[in-house]
Amino acid sequence: MGYTELPGARVPIRMWADPATVEDGAMRQLENVATLPWIRGLAVMPDVHYGKGATVGSVIAMAGAVCPAAVGVDIGCGMSAVRTSLTADDLPGDLSRLRSRIEEAIPVGHAMHGESVDPRRLHGVPTADWDAFWAGFDRVADAVKYRRERAGRQLGSLGGGNHFIEVCTDTEGAVWLMLHSGSRNIGKELAEHHIGEAQRLPHNHGLVDRDLAVFVADTPQMAAYRHDLFWAQDYARRNRALMMALLQDVVRKEFRKARPAFGDVTSCHHNYVAEERYDGVDLLVTRKGAIRAGSGELGIIPGSMGTGSYIVKGLGNAASFRSASHGAGRRMSRNAAKKRFTVRDLAEQTRGVECRKDAGVVDEIPGAYKPIEQVIERQRDLVEVVAKLTQVVCVKG
Repeated sequence: MGYTELPGARVPIRMWADPATVEDGAMRQLENVATLPWIRGLAVMPDVHYGKGATVGSVIAMAGAVCPAAVGVDIGCGMSAVRTSLTADDLPGDLSRLRSRIEEAIPVGHAMHGESVDPRRLHGVPTADWDAFWAGFDRVADAVKYRRERAGRQLGSLGGGNHFIEVCTDTEGAVWLMLHSGSRNIGKELAEHHIGEAQRLPHNHGLVDRDLAVFVADTPQMAAYRHDLFWAQDYARRNRALMMALLQDVVRKEFRKARPAFGDVTSCHHNYVAEERYDGVDLLVTRKGAIRAGSGELGIIPGSMGTGSYIVKGLGNAASFRSASHGAGRRMSRNAAKKRFTVRDLAEQTRGVECRKDAGVVDEIPGAYKPIEQVIERQRDLVEVVAKLTQVVCVKG
């Protein structure tokens, strides 16, 4: 379908969304981003919507600078998915026991493990570099070092909000496991600390939006942020790896007779920074609510808890900085969803899915999100669909 190019102060705003459907608040955020002195490009995904600090569904390329608010407070948030050898025929008619076993194995919401999960006791989790990973925590910002024990116990836990664990089937009847989570509380605290540090720096005082405060290259503040950023992104990756291993263990036990096997796990961040090169220039590319979609790279674009998801392969479109959407994208705020929808609406819109159907997750109702099929259709020049998944179990915090 291609993109629409809108004028911006320093760079054009390339939009894979219909500009007429983007709320005014999100459009103002994008226009403000385009004024930054360090910006070299801005791409907007079809799931774009207003976000705290910076727009969700934005890809920002800057030279010699990075904006921590444009990463988001859940540093490294992303997706993991794996196809299993099970088929839909292997699933029982009542999936409530499977959902309960998943919730018993993986803490959700504010909960965490009683003690840190030992990766050596799980199938398929690399263990060689865990000591080096935790050694990196010794160099994070002093303001969050007291969270060491909590960070350890939260590894391998889901969190709340739009995070989820799902059992899905594809159009061929194969069963998939999929999950969505990030760097938990430690990532949030690191992000908030560095956002505050950036806002105090003199070079940011004249910006049109203080939330867009940046760190610039070759400064101690940038060095400190880069260390903590990449550590938190690694934490998020490991968090998903532990959860996927715990989830696979549940499936092995529940389907022992079928002896389930698992393919290679696809995993991708969608709140993160990457060092990439375009047109001979080294850039820091921030994706907040966007995945990398390099040529042939596999990615995951989930819908809401009742509408299905997609496994995709990137087409390497440089106009989008080789990016694609991270999901369906909200079309209304959580508060608006709670006011508009009822528990009865939630039960109706998640019919056929074994999941929570109570007031605590009404803000995650499918009606609060954009239709995932339309989002996929608007980015046919960014990704090709590999598999369409339909959830049968959805665990939320």
